[in-house]
Amino acid sequence: MSAPQISTSFDPKSKMATNNAEDFVPLKGTCVCKTITYTLTAPSMITHCCHCTYCQKETGSAFALNTVIETYNFSITSHAHPAFAHRPSPSAPDGSKHLVAYCPNRDCNTDIFSYYGGNRATVYLKCGTLDHESRARVRPDVHIFTNTKVPWIDLKGEEEKGIKVCEEFYDHKDVWTEENLERLAKLRTWKAEQGL
Repeated sequence: MSAPQISTSFDPKSKMATNNAEDFVPLKGTCVCKTITYTLTAPSMITHCCHCTYCQKETGSAFALNTVIETYNFSITSHAHPAFAHRPSPSAPDGSKHLVAYCPNRDCNTDIFSYYGGNRATVYLKCGTLDHESRARVRPDVHIFTNTKVPWIDLKGEEEKGIKVCEEFYDHKDVWTEENLERLAKLRTWKAEQGL
């Protein structure tokens, strides 16, 4: 079966999903040395700002910003392909590792995206690798694992804007839009059909 079609797009002026997929301007990004380039051909389903201690250590920062997209709406556009490494995933309930794609150039080694817990149907893209114009169109939809956030980050302003703030992970139905829950259901069907 081919990848399901989605009926949403992104209006960069309003930063809201629209119903016309033809209006969506793809998001593009690269590793630091630009050996790896990629494109997102649809709006992401959700963007997490993760404050777990693992993401803090992995990024060397206070949090990680990952946007979640279906594998079939993400493509590597460079001739070079990323290298992969299995890394621990403490937030995975089953203790499974996640697979991190990174630039194979030893002078770069930028982490670009991950597959979590053996799920190869969903890409967790590192938002910092988006090009400047694309990065300006992405912001957190939810802050997760805030029970371990650094104390100097104040999320009151985010909550006032309607951004969800969760001490741990969340139930999809409590955070995702109806439209993106439908995309998630299509993705799960596609994943089962592909044997992923």
